[in-house]
Amino acid sequence: MHQEEKYWQAVLTRDNTSDGAFVYAVRSTGIYCNPSCPSRKPQRQQVLFFARPEAAEKAGFRPCRRCHPGEPSLLENQVELVQQACRYIESHLEGPVTLATLGEQVHLSPYHLQRVFKRVMGISPRQYTEAYRLGKLKTQLKDGNSVTRALYEVGYSSSSRLYERTPAQLGMTPTDYRRGGKGMHINYTIVNCPLGRLLVAATEKGVCAVSLGDSDTSLESILTSEYPTANIQRDDHQLGQWVKALLDYLNGEQPHLDLPIDVQATAFQWRVWETLQTIPYGSTRSYREIAQAIGKPGASRAVAQACATNPVALIVPCHRVVRENGEFGGYRWGKERKQRLLAQEKKPVHLVEAGVANAESEDAFVAQKTSS
Repeated sequence: MHQEEKYWQAVLTRDNTSDGAFVYAVRSTGIYCNPSCPSRKPQRQQVLFFARPEAAEKAGFRPCRRCHPGEPSLLENQVELVQQACRYIESHLEGPVTLATLGEQVHLSPYHLQRVFKRVMGISPRQYTEAYRLGKLKTQLKDGNSVTRALYEVGYSSSSRLYERTPAQLGMTPTDYRRGGKGMHINYTIVNCPLGRLLVAATEKGVCAVSLGDSDTSLESILTSEYPTANIQRDDHQLGQWVKALLDYLNGEQPHLDLPIDVQATAFQWRVWETLQTIPYGSTRSYREIAQAIGKPGASRAVAQACATNPVALIVPCHRVVRENGEFGGYRWGKERKQRLLAQEKKPVHLVEAGVANAESEDAFVAQKTSS
């Protein structure tokens, strides 16, 4: 679907989450509106789209008096309030932050704050607090701090509470994570591919790393920095089936990757990555669209960060996420590789196996994450 078609669908459905992303102008009336404007729907051939109200006014259109485009929308105001609440939470991890206290900071009742926060972020203030603590915890442990020190720094009230909450998110206990995966056995191989060198690494549960680069040394360095004390061995035979699937994809012979994943991530990262896996082959989405899809319209930057930290390139297709204006944006493995991947996906697919689903299908197989 082209960008203008997406905009038109937003106008037809009066999608208030698109307010601020663009405005539409009607030639016959000389007026421009927000996508959510309740005014009568115009004829498609009369409509023009503009990224900003200033552009519409420069083209000679005047703002609608019903929807007041250009002024902060209700959603934008709510996003700003939630951002204030998040900043307060992040700076007060040492003690409990109640809804009442948080509400006082942003001038909302506890009940209203809870609803607004969940509408914007997709999770409650309490869930956000725990997710933020876990992120800080991982940083503290990987920096070599003791579990006791990390516990204190991120505001956990007791060690039992720390161990109770973290295994599901980290995939291992905090001490094991601090040890850099000690006791884990990881096999990896590196092969040539159309984009340079391809590293594939896996545990007994599934793929834990897919990296692209120019040299074996740099790719091996990335793997060992993520799992510094794991038992890592090169094995150029055991991972053959998974390597073949990835090479078939890169050669345009297989549009879908259905490989098991074994990686550690926060709940937010998993939600982003799982959403990326639903983007159809040959299509793209903006960071904003992904944020909206996971129920967090104000989290575009956090979505970009989740894409940047994706450890399994291609399986989780973060290369399919682009900027709102259509520019490629960043890519952990290089912008040129991102451009080539997207160009490859636009070409007809030559399926290597009979019975594989039609390449034009909008369905996408989702690689299953393994339970840790």
